[in-house]
Amino acid sequence: MYIGLDLGTSGLKGVLMTEAQEVLAEATAPLKVSRPQEGWSEQAPSDWITAAESVLDALSAHGLGSVRGIGLSGQMHGATLLDKAAEVLRPCILWNDTRSFAEAAEMDEDPMFRRVTGNIVFPGFTAPKLAWVHRHEPALWDRVTLVLVPKDYLRLWLTGDAVGEMSDAAGTSWLDTGARDWSDDLLAATGLARAQMPALVEGSAPSGVLRDALAARWGLPRGVVIAGGGGDNAASGVGVGVVRAGEAFVSLGTSGVLFAANDGYQPAPATAVHTFCHALPNTWHQMGVILACTDALNWYARLVGADAARLTGELGPLQAPGKTQFLPYLGGERTPLNSAAIRGAFTGLDHATDRAAGTRAVLEGVTFALRDCRDALAATGTRLDNLLAVGGGSRSDYWLRAIATALDCPVQVPVAGDFGGAFGAARLALMAVTGAGAEVASLPGIARVIEPDAALTDAFDAGHARHIAAQSAIKGLT
Repeated sequence: MYIGLDLGTSGLKGVLMTEAQEVLAEATAPLKVSRPQEGWSEQAPSDWITAAESVLDALSAHGLGSVRGIGLSGQMHGATLLDKAAEVLRPCILWNDTRSFAEAAEMDEDPMFRRVTGNIVFPGFTAPKLAWVHRHEPALWDRVTLVLVPKDYLRLWLTGDAVGEMSDAAGTSWLDTGARDWSDDLLAATGLARAQMPALVEGSAPSGVLRDALAARWGLPRGVVIAGGGGDNAASGVGVGVVRAGEAFVSLGTSGVLFAANDGYQPAPATAVHTFCHALPNTWHQMGVILACTDALNWYARLVGADAARLTGELGPLQAPGKTQFLPYLGGERTPLNSAAIRGAFTGLDHATDRAAGTRAVLEGVTFALRDCRDALAATGTRLDNLLAVGGGSRSDYWLRAIATALDCPVQVPVAGDFGGAFGAARLALMAVTGAGAEVASLPGIARVIEPDAALTDAFDAGHARHIAAQSAIKGLT
């Protein structure tokens, strides 16, 4: 058997999978985000360990004596800072923290960063967070001995080894993404050295073995292999089988992602598309990323005092976008705006705007932001012929119909099952133990395909044009 652990922003999920890739059990543990100041987003790494212990406690009830490997997936870009005793120096600065916008802009002005990494230096990436610490917490900076992204801190606890992998490392602004190795020049430019980075392996390769004390605690055999794993989106790509050129998925989670696999390195940083290493060797992927997807819907649900699923469930058939619009920039935006300062807005409110109109506006606003990502991917030469839909938001048929129509692209709905980061991590564990490759990452069965609504295509095109106009209008206001 194999375990996949996915360290998300709102919780840690674990799955127990057989060699035939049947999920036998799953467990989750919640996590909270601290926002001590505007634009800040932090978590205590000790909470990740507590959550992992809770999940492994639950999975152990099913018997873990046949487990051969564990794979890891996790939220990307977080800065977990450790001293020479491997003690955590401060709360982890998360992916959706925008405090380092000035430092990111300064780094991005140096053409070396885009040339080597293939990406804009976004405020959410790891390197500018370290520059912020250097500037604002100098005494702490002097004690930084090791920098890890969140899932690699979990690995340190599991194995005692400081190891990372290519897909997560590509989101730090320190990786030579084409060469799949740390860039000594980029590290030096931020006052760091290779010795402060973890060793790197491919996501499907072994990274270490489980510590004996932890194996004994949960009844695992000695020598369980810990796979390299992947950043959350790369691991989700493995989970849904998007590992070959021409395959793509849309993830409707806390953030929203349009993800396409590539068999070559095709950077296009000017588009604000992310070009990262995939979790498999000699494979890369491109992503358009929006920061608030289901996060925006959940925000609206809290605002009106209703459950998000109920809000979407009461909408009925797909309608043409109305006068009321929503811009989903609750904490800035990545693709294509690259703005930490922009904020969200409702526009076109009038006496007729009721709760359902607000819900539709939120879903449409996120949908149009995903269309912006589609257009940015198209500018790099990446074409989307169809999309697999994953993530919590994919349970809303209304939302999927809107996405299919706005992007003019059929949306495939997988058969029931979880094909996310935890499942992808378990697949990577299987690869690390058996030596198998991409053939393990097959596409899921498709339950149904949602086609674009041709009768509403023009209306959604017009709605997107209004979205672009409103986006331009609020840039200077927020």
